[in-house]
Amino acid sequence: MGRVYLDHNATTPLRAEAREAMIAAMDVFGNPSSVHAEGRAAKAVVEKARGQVAAALGAEGADVVFTSSATEAAALFCAGRGFHGAWVEHDAVASWVKPDLPVDAAGRVTVADPGSAVLQLANSETGVLQDLPEGLALSDMTQGFGKLPLAFNWSGATAALISAHKLGGPKGVGALVIRRGTDVAAQLKGGGQEMGRRAGTENVIGIAGFGAAAEAAARDLSDGKWARVAELRDKMEAAISAEAPETVFIGRGSKRLPNTSCFATPGWKGETQVMQMDLAGFAISAGSACSSGKVRASKVLTAMGYGEDVAASAIRVSLGLETTEDDVMRFADTWLAKQKKFHARAA
Repeated sequence: MGRVYLDHNATTPLRAEAREAMIAAMDVFGNPSSVHAEGRAAKAVVEKARGQVAAALGAEGADVVFTSSATEAAALFCAGRGFHGAWVEHDAVASWVKPDLPVDAAGRVTVADPGSAVLQLANSETGVLQDLPEGLALSDMTQGFGKLPLAFNWSGATAALISAHKLGGPKGVGALVIRRGTDVAAQLKGGGQEMGRRAGTENVIGIAGFGAAAEAAARDLSDGKWARVAELRDKMEAAISAEAPETVFIGRGSKRLPNTSCFATPGWKGETQVMQMDLAGFAISAGSACSSGKVRASKVLTAMGYGEDVAASAIRVSLGLETTEDDVMRFADTWLAKQKKFHARAA
């Protein structure tokens, strides 16, 4: 049997719509800052994508500033501002904030002063969702964009981070979305691209793919396709619980992303599970892909109050729109077999 990819929160396969848009953009060779016909053609590609992203995010009338990634977008908005956040934030955001906001056992964050705080919409490891308070300075919407009904204009946030490759677009393209009139100091100096907020010639090909992927993702969400994914996730978890009731499911009682399952067998290292399942033909992770290779307990789970035995033993299984029932049930059967061997060795 072929390999089964269950690491969609790390990155997603490129959508056909994105590939087609990128191939077409390869023939539009002008610089979008040039005023001649070739430049205007390239500019039109960028502006079409800007509109597609804004519409998919429910951000009409807001400013979409294209960047190389959500990580760069976080730096663009957070640098020098001294925001407060929580340890459950992705490192791209946590690196810029004071991580002093409290987190409860369900992964929920308490925000006392929204105007000085950042708060993710959905956690990449646990899938736990947050309620965004009105007046929030910034929300990392990277994992929720395309999977959840979402309107930036109604979110209460002043700014948001998003990334193309989390919803079927290319890697190397992200955006900072901000309410019109919000001041942002450019971190990359040079030309006046992106409304003077991000210098450097735009990645026209990648941006075209981002726009097409965002539009397609919005259509899939409207068609209810993620509800089916949630059903598969729940069926997988039920199968595991039935055979291994001692398994610790993280955030299972909270509102979660429809595709995300995080669970642990205390003492069975997450990295070991990832390697064993990889050899068996399944791609999963032990947390954020950006933290892979670092043998340490999950800071997200630690912030939620879990001990080292659980925090270092958790794995993340994240499904995609192409995941099948056979995929998740084969995974559950394989994982359960290996878990029984772990217990037999530990006995």
